[in-house]
Amino acid sequence: MTSLIHPSDSATEKLTRTYRDHQRPLWQRALLNRDVAVWAALVAVFLYASATVPFFDRPITITYLLLDVAPILLIALPMTLVIITGEIDLSVASTVALASVSFGVLYDKGTPILLAAVAALLVGLVCGALNGFLVTALGLPSLAVTIGTLALYRGIAVGLLGTTAITDFPDTWTDWARGRIGDSDIPSIMIPFAVLAVLFIVLLHFTAFGRGVYAIGLNEGAARFSGIRVERTKLLLFVLTGVVSALAGIYYTLRYGSARGDNANGMEMQVIAAVLLGGVSIFGGRGALPGVIAGVLLIGAIGSALRLADQTADVINIVTGLLLVVAVVGSSVLGWVSSKRRRRGAPEPRSSTTPPGTPTPGTTKADTDVPVGEREREDR
Repeated sequence: MTSLIHPSDSATEKLTRTYRDHQRPLWQRALLNRDVAVWAALVAVFLYASATVPFFDRPITITYLLLDVAPILLIALPMTLVIITGEIDLSVASTVALASVSFGVLYDKGTPILLAAVAALLVGLVCGALNGFLVTALGLPSLAVTIGTLALYRGIAVGLLGTTAITDFPDTWTDWARGRIGDSDIPSIMIPFAVLAVLFIVLLHFTAFGRGVYAIGLNEGAARFSGIRVERTKLLLFVLTGVVSALAGIYYTLRYGSARGDNANGMEMQVIAAVLLGGVSIFGGRGALPGVIAGVLLIGAIGSALRLADQTADVINIVTGLLLVVAVVGSSVLGWVSSKRRRRGAPEPRSSTTPPGTPTPGTTKADTDVPVGEREREDR
């Protein structure tokens, strides 16, 4: 009967934990978080590389840095949402290659370039829909599914062109892909990226759909019980990832002026490393897009500095792999430390052997001797 009046131990612990999470001042919650830490690391790398690496501080270096990371920035937007739900898509680079080849082959066969681009986006949509169907309808793990489709899409792309490449694209399109905004050093591709970034940030952080994405990652069963359409949400996210990967494939083709089956080889690891480095948990339920954008730029800045320092591609791959390991291990360690803190600050549970009639905190012995119904009448 006393449970009708006094909250249970678990409820008290949840309330205490919730209030404790907001005990810090607003400025601490705004500034002392993972997103700010990644942006601070990015600034530190820029300052250090500008002081020690020749030509890194030149405007042309920033231009080429943004041109290089543009496909990764694009793909990282939907990939962030996929990983927050607790899933993953390893086929994005192969989707880039298949969209690139489809775009090139159709244009080479006489299709107007705009229609070829639309068809390439549809190819990406189909790739994402297949991934989503296998994961949501058949219940297969996304890791296994996308490892398989990684090989499937790459094999189709290589099979369509073999070792040849299509390079005869209109100068108007290739010049735009390599061009800049007016007289600035900012590449033109940053315009569509900025539009997509705003859309995805609003979708994830300011809509009920985004709250559902976090809920799925935190507890899929509870999210489904609360009315969130888990399968439909995941399917939509895989489709979005496929379409945006195809868009990155079109840009990749025009930027380098070449449609090949081996385009974007290994890019999936750069995307995932950047997303995890940006503060997204590989276990789902946590992360934010501003930190992911900083993570992409951080990996791009490190790679650019190493190239200017005459380091080989193997060294850059090693550094990217180390960053991926550090991101995963760091996220796990921080989660463990946070969990230990909460447990240390949680209220002591009441013993199950407490004799009946023993006062609980906030009550007196007299209160415990009054029947519940009579006490409620007195309160009224």
